[in-house]
Amino acid sequence: MSKTFLIAGAVALVAAGGAFWMTRAGPALPPSLSVAAEAQEATASSEAAIVPDMVLGQAEAPVEVIEYASFTCPHCANFHETVLGKLKANYIETGKVRFVYREVYFDKFGLWAGMVARCGGPEKYFGISDIIYDTQKDWLAPGEAAGIADNLRKIGLKAGLDAATVDACMKDNDMAKALVAAYQANATKDEINSTPSFVIDGQKYSNMTYEEFAKILDEKLAN
Repeated sequence: MSKTFLIAGAVALVAAGGAFWMTRAGPALPPSLSVAAEAQEATASSEAAIVPDMVLGQAEAPVEVIEYASFTCPHCANFHETVLGKLKANYIETGKVRFVYREVYFDKFGLWAGMVARCGGPEKYFGISDIIYDTQKDWLAPGEAAGIADNLRKIGLKAGLDAATVDACMKDNDMAKALVAAYQANATKDEINSTPSFVIDGQKYSNMTYEEFAKILDEKLAN
């Protein structure tokens, strides 16, 4: 069963006032945001405009698929393990589908993962995302902020990023606010209430198997 959520601030990433970075004896922690308040602030200042979609496939592909997923959602990890690879081989890499990935933030850990995934730019995004999903249980295992932040840093380093770059990405308050604002704006527009969810040529679908996905894509490609 997919994890459901409320867009209008029912899920808080932790209200942190004006100080998003906390220092302690261990490593500093990345930003923690309140979905509603920080999204409104970012939208008002047009910060959401700096967040590009992450895209696979050709711009002129006849069918567009938008996935909404959370890096902390087990169902999303399963989709990326069992379905996405086949979609890449049979539809995306063959020029039939343009695939857009949009992050959903249930919690601060999903936000931090998104910040690390974007740290290497569009060319490294999906490679880092694959590591995040493949090792989801491992990096979430500590169950507490400092341990999870440290594990996400290690993923960035494993992906070939240097420590200074990863730290700078994880403490980028403006980007954190912009990501939350973009998430809220997109998910509200497309009426997303569970993950993973998909918008295929403007029509919303819930989680599905590869066979179900392929049937829908083949029908749209035939039209």
